[in-house]
Amino acid sequence: MSNTSSLTAGTSTSEVAPCYHCGEPCPDARIAKEDKHFCCQGCQTVYEILAENNLCNYYALEKNPGKPQKNRDFGDRFAFLDNPEIAQTLLNFQSDTMSKANLLLPNVHCSSCIWLLENIYRLHPGISYSRVNFMRRELSVSFDPRQISFREVAEMLSRLGYPPQINLQDLKAKKQQSENLHLLYKIGITGFCFGNIMLLSFPDYLAVEDWVDESYKYFFGYLNILLALPVFFYSSSDYFRSAYQSLRAGAINLDVPIALGILALFGRSLYEIISVTGAGYLDSLAGLLFFLLVGRWVQNRTYESLSFERDYASYFPLAVKVRQASSAEVEIRTVTSLKKNDLIQIRNQELVPADSILLSERAFIDYSFVSGEAEPLEKIQGDYIYAGGRQIGPSIELAVQKEVSQSYLTQLWNSEIFQEEAPQKIHRHVSLFSKYFTFGTLAIAFGALGFWAWQNPALMWNAFTAVLIVACPCALALSTPYALGNTMRIFGRNHFYLKNSDVVAHLAEIQHLVFDKTGTITHSQQADIQFVGLTLRPEEQVAIKSLTVHSTHPLSRKITAFLEEANVLPVDYFKEIDGQGLFGRVNGQRLRLGSRHFVEPAPAESSAPEVPMASRVYVSLDGQMLGYFEVQNAYRPGLAELLQDLQKHYPTSLITGDNAAEKARLEALFGPKAELCFQQKPIQKLEYIRTKQAEGQKMLMLGDGLNDAGALRQSDVGIALTEDTTSFSPACDAILDAKGFGRLAQFLHFSRTTMQVIRVSFGISLAYNLFGIAFAVSGTLSPVIAAILMPISSVTVVAFVVAATNLLAKGKGLQV
Repeated sequence: MSNTSSLTAGTSTSEVAPCYHCGEPCPDARIAKEDKHFCCQGCQTVYEILAENNLCNYYALEKNPGKPQKNRDFGDRFAFLDNPEIAQTLLNFQSDTMSKANLLLPNVHCSSCIWLLENIYRLHPGISYSRVNFMRRELSVSFDPRQISFREVAEMLSRLGYPPQINLQDLKAKKQQSENLHLLYKIGITGFCFGNIMLLSFPDYLAVEDWVDESYKYFFGYLNILLALPVFFYSSSDYFRSAYQSLRAGAINLDVPIALGILALFGRSLYEIISVTGAGYLDSLAGLLFFLLVGRWVQNRTYESLSFERDYASYFPLAVKVRQASSAEVEIRTVTSLKKNDLIQIRNQELVPADSILLSERAFIDYSFVSGEAEPLEKIQGDYIYAGGRQIGPSIELAVQKEVSQSYLTQLWNSEIFQEEAPQKIHRHVSLFSKYFTFGTLAIAFGALGFWAWQNPALMWNAFTAVLIVACPCALALSTPYALGNTMRIFGRNHFYLKNSDVVAHLAEIQHLVFDKTGTITHSQQADIQFVGLTLRPEEQVAIKSLTVHSTHPLSRKITAFLEEANVLPVDYFKEIDGQGLFGRVNGQRLRLGSRHFVEPAPAESSAPEVPMASRVYVSLDGQMLGYFEVQNAYRPGLAELLQDLQKHYPTSLITGDNAAEKARLEALFGPKAELCFQQKPIQKLEYIRTKQAEGQKMLMLGDGLNDAGALRQSDVGIALTEDTTSFSPACDAILDAKGFGRLAQFLHFSRTTMQVIRVSFGISLAYNLFGIAFAVSGTLSPVIAAILMPISSVTVVAFVVAATNLLAKGKGLQV
């Protein structure tokens, strides 16, 4: 009789204590220290290290703050740091007594992590300083190389659960600071001058001229000029430089009218103060520049902890063990120095950096990151292995056939699409508007000058400068960066990180969505598993897990993870036969797992229909067939609901490098109108996007692997989905944390409403400019009133766009 059994029902229901270090279940109650239980020896070791050094406050800041230490054998993973050339490149500073480095630690996640890492000097006297940049998940550490080596620092951090992430791209070039320090200096200087100019202008604000001696008024005026000089010549230099370069190139951007407004304000203020005809408008000048610079900073601000630009070097191990074919000597070398016939060792979960021949007996190579194929491929001695495949299982030895720069993986970067810069849509539209706006403003200003020179010469300069001041498009310049910056902030709070603000505009215009399958709509490390057959007793589950835990085959690993609550017993005998299965003896019982013909040499006719989209692992115990595990891809929760929501507004497609085994299941999810393409190579994915764009469609691509890099770059918006935003992802316009996958439709809807807010604020700002110009031309608007209205209108528009985007985000169900 065949039936689907629930394994959890047959598992022991006894309560399992959580690990004191990481919170994982503790199946082995014998791993304990005092009254504290641990899931593995690694977690207990970390606790003992902290206890010996009086660092147990780590556990007081947050419950179970550590990372699981199971299967964390780092071995000689950081041996390459003993290489002086590599170490010198990675270190920020190096001397005989002091070395400094910045290390990326993706596992930093809470205040306990920060506290522990900033106290590691108590673990070793050779470490003198350590500070954490939480946003960038980066540790700055100083150490004495005479007492502790760079490699030992990395290994100590790894033992604590914070292994540094070091890759080949770090060796090529240090990560650049995204924050413009000069812009921050300008903001600081302008803010200082703005505050002091306002302070010195208080007698004019309060109309208490009689309270201040005339000589002091002159003195305050000249002090204001002195404070305004760095604002005019330094803080506003970018606007004048941009305006000059724009005019020199025969074009006009938004900085041209802003530069004219700044020049008019400063020039008119100098005239009034020196001629003792007024107090000038230097406070308005400093205030406007302060808001403009802050707006530019908001617009330029990106997520420093993320990297949106990747090439193949980002994914390779920085160094590998190399053995010359003519000798047994092993050395650590960077992958860029690999030559043909070099013998290299690749560890578990590392990428193969160059096209090679397998010398070990067998290997399981996961090409999902390159080709999209979901299941790892079994390779035997002599097989050709392409660069980009990830080894799953024990270390293997390979003979290099091509250098890294000539390998298959680099072909993904040969397309010209990776050399192109994405067009800046918003800046293009603003430049077009600025051209006509500036010409119109100058024509009106000189027209007003000529008209009043004929009618009333006493008003001509007032009218001319008032037009230039009130026409300065500061509100226009501020509304867009603040609206887009606030939208990016809201997206970030909801686990969606944009490369720059222009991506919001491109998201609002998307017409077609394309999904990758493996690792994008499916969980790359999870599977839907059920056991079909006789109900497994707890002792049978223990026997099965005790056998599968010794196998490196991907299906064995998934079954082991599925039977997580079962204990593991010693195995009396174990053997694995390539392509067939494994068998052994556990607790005196003979157990077989694998293909049906391997487990049951003469299989009986079965009425159970084959499921083409699933892998089956049959099980027999002491010659009796128990049934089989049915293993299917696990799709992300909420995928069906997300597709239904998206398909109300967009056509959708699926492009995958995987085979069509799950076609029926995917057709049920995507519906009859969706286009499903299987076994697509990376270049075919790119060409699919390009073809749709040629038909006039704005394309969004959602992928996760290196095989999606070309399509992501070609798309109008390329989104890389990741389980960990600090880990490597393909070149893209945005990074979507898997936790925010179900909100993709909300993100697209909110992008459209943000652009509507920008259009409304644009209209409000333009109306203010036009009304102000009209009053200035008529002679009823003095430069004083124009200078006062400028910051008021700018602040009002900024407040409007921020409040509107916040309100609309809440309406879409997003966290603000």
